Amino acid sequence: MERKFPNLSKPITIGRTTFRNRMFSAPMGGTDITNDGCIGPKSTAFYELRAKGGAAAVTVSELMVHPATDGSHAYHLDESILNSLAAATYTADAIRRHGAIPSLELSHSGMYAGTYMTDKSRQKSMNQWGPSDTTRPDGVEVRALTKDMIGEIVEAYGHVAGLAKRAGFEMLMVHAGHGWLLNQFLSPYFNKRTDEYGGSLENRCRLAIEVLQAVRQAVGPFFPIELRMSGSELFEGGYDIDEGCRIAEILQDYVNIIHVSAGTYQRGFGKTHPSMFEAHGRNVYLAEQIKKHVHVPVATIGGLSDPEQMEEIIASGKADIVYMARQLLADPFLPRKVVEGRDDEIVRCLRCFTCMAERAATSTRRCTVNPVIGREMEGDEVQPAPQKKKVLVAGGGPGGLYAAYTAARRGHEVILCEKEDKLGGILKSEQALPFKYEMYQLTGTYEKFARDAGVEIRLNTEVTKEYVEQEQPDALIIAVGSTPLVPPIPGLDGDNVVIVNNYYKEKDKVGDTVAVMGGGLAGCECAVHLGMEGKEVHLIEMRDVLAPDANVRHRPLLMEQIGKYATVHTSHKAMRVTEDGVICEDADGKEVLVPGKSVICALGQRSRTGVVEELMDAAPFVRVIGDASRVSTITNAVYWGYHAALDI
Repeated sequence: MERKFPNLSKPITIGRTTFRNRMFSAPMGGTDITNDGCIGPKSTAFYELRAKGGAAAVTVSELMVHPATDGSHAYHLDESILNSLAAATYTADAIRRHGAIPSLELSHSGMYAGTYMTDKSRQKSMNQWGPSDTTRPDGVEVRALTKDMIGEIVEAYGHVAGLAKRAGFEMLMVHAGHGWLLNQFLSPYFNKRTDEYGGSLENRCRLAIEVLQAVRQAVGPFFPIELRMSGSELFEGGYDIDEGCRIAEILQDYVNIIHVSAGTYQRGFGKTHPSMFEAHGRNVYLAEQIKKHVHVPVATIGGLSDPEQMEEIIASGKADIVYMARQLLADPFLPRKVVEGRDDEIVRCLRCFTCMAERAATSTRRCTVNPVIGREMEGDEVQPAPQKKKVLVAGGGPGGLYAAYTAARRGHEVILCEKEDKLGGILKSEQALPFKYEMYQLTGTYEKFARDAGVEIRLNTEVTKEYVEQEQPDALIIAVGSTPLVPPIPGLDGDNVVIVNNYYKEKDKVGDTVAVMGGGLAGCECAVHLGMEGKEVHLIEMRDVLAPDANVRHRPLLMEQIGKYATVHTSHKAMRVTEDGVICEDADGKEVLVPGKSVICALGQRSRTGVVEELMDAAPFVRVIGDASRVSTITNAVYWGYHAALDI
């Protein structure tokens, strides 16, 4: 057949290994890592889903090769640890049996040992080792590795590589980027040594070369070895793309693939993992430059999710392989959909960082748009219901749509009612914010899923108790969402005021100076957007902190944008709205005017409890989901909707 995306779909042979397409699953850390560093069964299932979805290679991350100098709570591979080799073998097998090539990332954290530990106090009690004696910005002392220790680490890389091959892994990725140990040696910022491992670029590359030689000796001549490097460190004092090209030139003869990422975890997280405020593929230019200097295949990564963009990257020669991480959580089956020409069914990553924030907070995984992620062992295929029932879903937001879609997949007769003339609920408001367009786009994707599954969608139809009695469903899922919180502040009903949920419909009312009332997530993101449009923005928040409802990964990046685009007024209580702005009471009890010819009200949401109370006894089975139950997140709405449908 003729492929819609022929370059993405084309196999590539590296060494003697053929990969079925050009879409690879990037390293993502596991969740149920045992205390002695074994891969747990939940993590095995986590990696397997990407293989089922059609990725050509799936990389298991992150195996620390030398526990004596790197105490990170990540994977280890050691014959002396019961179940270590077996767990790795089961994982490689789970990936390979679906036609994907299992790959394992070999790493050493260097001076950032313990980064993955949930208990950060334990991290500070460790000895931290790096290329040079130094003190980290957080005050932790770092000691320089001795030559004997370097020799042990090099030997460990080779030993673990041999074990990985024995376990069934068919490619190894050596991590030399993102501020980890090999990158620390490559970097003029971190590496201040005066021996043969420091100084000149050739010397700074020495440890990486020795590691790659040890790995090659362990796995043989045709086994694919991939080097992951930062094309540029993206901070002053680190190496730039010109030196990144020279590093790639020096190391290319020791590897089969050069995988070009960017930056460091410690400086510029939102560029290494491009946030919603960054362009998709913002790091591709680094791979494109390096590809001009090397003769081995080059891989690129960085906020990639659009098949059209990825096809162009391969077709134009910017890179030979594209890697995705978060996008393959949002939709593990993207590669299959691309190869089969079903790109209109792709669920796009929102770049909201729910996945990474959850791992930092609870050592588990979640994805806002995919309720299976982190719970793959519970099953990723929806099973038919033993008895067909009539299901009524009240509300066409993301939770309601996903619930209806799931119930229809189980074979139920499903009717979804939305009181407005368009689906999407609160997501409709996101269409006005370009950096959140994927969130608005989600409605269309879920609607397609629901309609294709056989859901009958009725717009302009409000679900009342009488309506339910008329339809006589066996099950009712209440997904009626929330309404904006609009307190009785004088002037808040004025013509110069726009409720944040309605901004997409009333953009033309907003002038050049804007006061945004409410410093939660919605208010902050709206303020950033208005600032990006060139408006003078003042952000008012009664509390002393902004966006406490943002997750731990997204919030620092959001605050960085707020610093660029808005003047912040925390500890300011709004008293009344005038044509010139908002009169507030500051922390000292004084009245001050926060200027803004236009005012955005973003003071939060309130569950539609009245509707819920009316409908609670309207059907034999009733489940309340999303904001109707508790004002929360899209993540919870989708997850609760999915499981409500499974329970019918």
